[in-house]
Amino acid sequence: MVSGLNVKITIAAVVVILIVATGLTVPYLLEQNQGPANEETPLVAEYRRITPQEAMTMMSGDVIILDVRTQEEFDSGHIKNAILLPDFDVREKAESVISDKNQTILVYCRSGRRSEAASRELVDLGYTRVYDFGGINDWTGEVVRGS
Repeated sequence: MVSGLNVKITIAAVVVILIVATGLTVPYLLEQNQGPANEETPLVAEYRRITPQEAMTMMSGDVIILDVRTQEEFDSGHIKNAILLPDFDVREKAESVISDKNQTILVYCRSGRRSEAASRELVDLGYTRVYDFGGINDWTGEVVRGS
């Protein structure tokens, strides 16, 4: 005969397995959702912080790498294929630099403070796939010198 305690333990175990499986799957699905938005699955504009390693993995796809430092900082060394849009110009110039508000955008600066502010500004402007990966100080990949 099955006791009430065994049933409760079994149900608890199933719930834990479902929570763990869902928790591991949702971030992966968010990263993989590179297709256009549709009415069934609207994109939500929200701030997302990722690691430089996660950003490096995402760079193999169709992304914009956005450097929000100054021209001088950019010239002294930037991530390959990065586009310069200084943080103080984001509100006024973002739409002329990045026309597709559903484009995946990876944002960085020197230490992470400006990239967070610029990422939040992009989200406020309606960009839906904005990922802040902090500062170039933590970057272990290739750095290009000059403009």
